[in-house]
Amino acid sequence: MTDSTTTDGSWLSALLDWSVSLMDVIGPAGAGIAIALENLFPPLPSEVVLPMAGLAASRGSFSLFEALAWTTAGSIVGAFLLYGLGMLLGVDRLRSIAAKIPLLHPEDIDRTVAWFTRHGGKAVFFGRMIPIFRSLISIPAGITRMPPLRFGLLTAAGSLIWNSIFVLAGYLLGESWHIVERYVDVVQYAVIAGVAIAVAWFVFVRTRSLVAAARGTRGAQPEPD
Repeated sequence: MTDSTTTDGSWLSALLDWSVSLMDVIGPAGAGIAIALENLFPPLPSEVVLPMAGLAASRGSFSLFEALAWTTAGSIVGAFLLYGLGMLLGVDRLRSIAAKIPLLHPEDIDRTVAWFTRHGGKAVFFGRMIPIFRSLISIPAGITRMPPLRFGLLTAAGSLIWNSIFVLAGYLLGESWHIVERYVDVVQYAVIAGVAIAVAWFVFVRTRSLVAAARGTRGAQPEPD
């Protein structure tokens, strides 16, 4: 199935060609490995790898069930690796890091942890279906020590939905699977734009607060005799 990708010499094309080669050599397990690595290296896009797994299934290289089972297993493995990273970081270490970064405070970590403790289940489930956050959402789950069984089940459920959409797209669309990529790009750009706006607003508000505090400190200084 090496003719299903375009080789323009870029690093991304090389990664995609490598993932296709894995499927050619070791079958559906190759798709699972590629998706596990996508969790650790988000620039390897699952919305491209998954349709190619579906395309391979439509050609009879392996069954549709195998494509879904292996890609979902790969999603779970990759998510647990990042979950482990979150556990290693821990809340205390993150608070100490935040104290050294301009515009951040340890209290920001406390608020984030408190929010994730309340809404972590929904965040993990729906996060598995949002570009970029698909990988990152596993880290706060590890930081807050979400029960591994709960994390695994939520990850499996969210990943199965996401993977099924794209694997089935490749299976049903065949060589025209690229159609779905256009729509996913729009969603991904919207997510990136939303994150950029949120970060810019945070920096603006925090900088304004620091400036106001600095002016208040100068204004409170006593007049020299």
